[in-house]
Amino acid sequence: MGTRLTIVATDPIFQMFSGLFSATQPLAERFANAGFDLYAVGGCVRDVLLRLESTTPDVDLTTNARPDDIERIVKPWADATWDQGRRFGTIGCKRDGIDFEITTFRADAYEPDSRKPIVTFGDSISEDLSRRDFTINALAIKLGSEPEFIDEFGGLSDLMAKRLKTPLDPAISFEDDPLRMLRAARFLARFDLTPVPELLQAIAKDHERLKIVSAERIRDELDKLMEVPVCAPGLRFLVEHHLADHFLPELPGLSLEQDPLHHHKDVFTHTLAVVDKTTPERLLRLAALFHDVGKPKTRNFVDGGVTFHHHEVVGARMTKVRMEALKYSGDDVATVVRLVELHLRFHTYKMGWSDKAVRRYVRDAGDHLAMLNELTRCDCTTRNAAKAKQLAKRMDELEDRIKELSKEEDLKSLRPDLDGQEVMAQLGVGPSKVIGEALEYLLDLRLDEGPLGKQEASRRLDLWWKARGGAEAPPSQLN
Repeated sequence: MGTRLTIVATDPIFQMFSGLFSATQPLAERFANAGFDLYAVGGCVRDVLLRLESTTPDVDLTTNARPDDIERIVKPWADATWDQGRRFGTIGCKRDGIDFEITTFRADAYEPDSRKPIVTFGDSISEDLSRRDFTINALAIKLGSEPEFIDEFGGLSDLMAKRLKTPLDPAISFEDDPLRMLRAARFLARFDLTPVPELLQAIAKDHERLKIVSAERIRDELDKLMEVPVCAPGLRFLVEHHLADHFLPELPGLSLEQDPLHHHKDVFTHTLAVVDKTTPERLLRLAALFHDVGKPKTRNFVDGGVTFHHHEVVGARMTKVRMEALKYSGDDVATVVRLVELHLRFHTYKMGWSDKAVRRYVRDAGDHLAMLNELTRCDCTTRNAAKAKQLAKRMDELEDRIKELSKEEDLKSLRPDLDGQEVMAQLGVGPSKVIGEALEYLLDLRLDEGPLGKQEASRRLDLWWKARGGAEAPPSQLN
């Protein structure tokens, strides 16, 4: 089954990899002069064979050199180096805008109850390739004066036949690193692959081992799946094979039992459709994934129909809990939670868009306006062409109104007409809760009526303060 093919300049495969050879030749020479071999491996080989253009200028390399030797070889040559992955055997460097990740031959494995892989270094390219996740990633090109194409586990034929296999027995592969079960979802979605039966059998037997993988590694793998152009097959795979149960139980929870008397959409199928309609941008895709997670908890059958009242509020809370459990950053959590919370806001303005409504919509969306609008558009998955056309028209009208009003006002930066210092001076009150309430009142006026000017805002503030029973404010210094 294994293949080692010497590549000469007249071979068609040489032309396919000419860009890779050109980029790596000086580096390969440095390693050869130091007595080490250097190989291009994994995705950079696979994607050339598929004639895919890499979205980022990076190359994965492997070598029998140890990390200290790698660093010694590349440092004089590279424009920059980094060693955050040193304990995993990886030294990174950049030259002429190309990133190189150079890793010592290795084998990763987990102890039965460990959350972190154990890294051991090796001396054989064959052993290194055998411990990789899938055969389509166990492809290598030996670099240097006598390049070789190395395919010892049938990765090329699997790639052409659209098969997803592991180099070794999948039970061994998944025991070495249970995260590979999640990676299977990403690769089958990205390359339209079909898992072989023994791979599925191993997942059925070992999916519980996913519990030992750290939340951070699972989060990073989920993010990568979100950026696959068509990721629904991967998400469906996670649910069908009980992998999502261990880190995203809300997803299988969307597969609501269909009531024979109340026909309603399958929320899980709808969610997958929305995710795939959105731009493959990580946070937008996550918002699409979570946007209806509140529906199972809010479903109610009323008057021959089904309702999900306030599912966006419930869903926002559930989203926050789940994303925090997956160790997302505070900014990421805030963005996705806000999008889930606001994804139905558009539908509350069925009678048209007043200036007041537009200001509030834009103010509440803030920096997430473009993502919110796209999520709202993509949330329409109806097969009713007339209804879909009507919803698209209403969104077009909203975006036109935003453009019109933005010519007159900076909608994203709306502030009260008076600032905190001016409010304290006018009311004769120091920093306190009431100052925040006053500013909130003034902001509501600003959103409802547009710019008031300082004089009118000051007059309104006096009236508000008196209505609250506050002492009469001193004469305004703003008139």
